[in-house]
Amino acid sequence: MKIAEATISEVKELLDSYKELPSSLYQELQQDQRKGVQSILKRWIKEREQEQHEHERIYKMWEIEREQWQQGFQIIGGIDEAGRGPWAGPVVAACVVVDHPFYIAGLNDSKQVTAEHRAAIRQEIEKEAVAIGIGIVDHQLIDQINILQATYEAMRRAYSQVQEQVELCLVDALKIPGVKVPQLSLVKGDARSQSIAAASIIAKTTRDHLMIQYAEEFPQYGFERHKGYGTKEHWEAIQQYGPSPIHRLSFQPLRDWLQEHGMKE
Repeated sequence: MKIAEATISEVKELLDSYKELPSSLYQELQQDQRKGVQSILKRWIKEREQEQHEHERIYKMWEIEREQWQQGFQIIGGIDEAGRGPWAGPVVAACVVVDHPFYIAGLNDSKQVTAEHRAAIRQEIEKEAVAIGIGIVDHQLIDQINILQATYEAMRRAYSQVQEQVELCLVDALKIPGVKVPQLSLVKGDARSQSIAAASIIAKTTRDHLMIQYAEEFPQYGFERHKGYGTKEHWEAIQQYGPSPIHRLSFQPLRDWLQEHGMKE
C-alpha cells in the first residue's frame, strides 16, 4: 500500500497492525502532508511509548522476586490485604503464589486501578498464578481482637490455603506472626512487587464483591458505593438507621454513636 494513495482510515488500520514500524514506512508516513495522517502517527508513537513505559515498570516490579529466585527460593507467595480502614464488613487477605515473572498490563497496587480494570486483571492473575489463597475475617472477630490482629489472621488464613507450595512470603508492610517460612516485609510492597500487587488486586476484588452482596441485604447503607469506608453518605446512613449487623462497633464513629445512644459494643 502506498501511503499517499491510502485514505486516513486505511492508514489508521495499517498502523494499528504494527507494534514496530519498518523504517521505510515510518519515513513515508512522516513525509505525508495530511494533518490526519500526522495525527494518527503521533497517536501511534505515543501509544508505543506508553506500552514501553508499562513494560519497564512491570519489569522493575519483578526485581525483588528475581533476586529471591536467584537466591534459591523457587516459589514465592505475595501477601496483601484489603479493608483495614472501613467501618463495616470483613478484612480480606490474599496470597498469590508465583514461580516465574509474567506480564499483565496495568497490574499495580489495587488503589491505582479502576474497578473495571481490576476485574480484568484478576482474570489474568488467576491464569498465571501457581495458586491463590484467600483469607476472610468478619466484623465480629475484628471487634474481638482488633483490626491489626484480624489482619494477621486473614493473612494466615490466606497463606494456610497454599502453604505447602510457598517457600518465601513477600508481605506488604507487615510481618505475619505464626508463619513458619521466611518473610520479607516491604514498605509500599504493593507498588514495588508484582506478587504483592497481584495479592492486592485479589483481596480488593474479593472484598468489593462481598460488600456488594451486603448492599443487597442492607440497601439503606450504600455499601455498593463506598464498600464500608467512612464517607459522608455512610455516616448519614448510620445516624439515620443506626449500625447494621456488619458494622465494626469497636471503630469510631460507631463507638461514639453507641455512647450517644447509651448503648454498649
